[in-house]
Amino acid sequence: MRLGVLGSMVWDRIEHPAGGPVERWGGICYSLAAAAAALPGGWSVRPIIKVGSDLATEASSFLESLPGLELPGGVLETPAPNNRVRLLYRDAHHRDEELTGGVPPWAWHELEPLVRGLDALYVNLISGFELGLETAVLLRTSFHGPIYADLHSLLLGTGTCGRRVPRVLERADEWLAAFDVVQVNEDELTLLAARTDPWEFAGGAVSRMVAALLVTLGPEGAAIVARTLEQRPWDMPPGAVHRLRVPSTPMATAGDPTGCGDVWGATCFVELMAGQTLAAAVRAANEAAAKNTRHRGADSLHTFLREAT
Repeated sequence: MRLGVLGSMVWDRIEHPAGGPVERWGGICYSLAAAAAALPGGWSVRPIIKVGSDLATEASSFLESLPGLELPGGVLETPAPNNRVRLLYRDAHHRDEELTGGVPPWAWHELEPLVRGLDALYVNLISGFELGLETAVLLRTSFHGPIYADLHSLLLGTGTCGRRVPRVLERADEWLAAFDVVQVNEDELTLLAARTDPWEFAGGAVSRMVAALLVTLGPEGAAIVARTLEQRPWDMPPGAVHRLRVPSTPMATAGDPTGCGDVWGATCFVELMAGQTLAAAVRAANEAAAKNTRHRGADSLHTFLREAT
């Protein structure tokens, strides 16, 4: 099985009450580490990433530390400065973000040869600028495997000094229709729903557009709204809507939640592709995210996720 993972490598500065400031690789690095930890034997992951030339050497070192990656895969160095994010936590779980850097989005002619031959694709919109809607639609019509998408920063605009600010997503229905399984957190679901009830919106999205909408709830676990709670929800025709809340594994209350959503999504994606039911994949994702709170940054995270109990 060959899986693709698309997103942005970010150099994070994390300022969290759990400890002093640290600078580490973040963004899609969390997802790649979680995928490497969950990957069955004989499977591989092709990273599809644009990296700024200023951090290209460091990025290569990180990627080479992970097992199961096809390298160089779809890693493309660009002359722009790499994305960097300052994460300033207001409390244990809520933060402000400031983005700098200029890694450009993927054009379809660049992306198409990189997804060819893959069995499934995980898209994590770390910056929110990795794909334009036109490219996402072309991806959907041309790629015949399942596509899992974490909308993440697609629902963030950029304000003064790069500060990320929540925004309502224009043409949200078209974005949702470009993917089979969509992950958001509770605040992002509210933004997607705009002026409608978020959970009614989720049910409508599943009945019309996506096979499953997965909503992470932080320490409370996650909610599933899907055509089935069983295997391969993307194989089910539109119609039925099933709902389930899956409580979290107890989390370290003083831990650092940076990257939890990225770890959660990649774990869920790999478990689904390995044949787990949707409910079981979400339980595994909850467990991996809880472990992640006890580890800062993505370096050596794949080893920690495998070994931590």
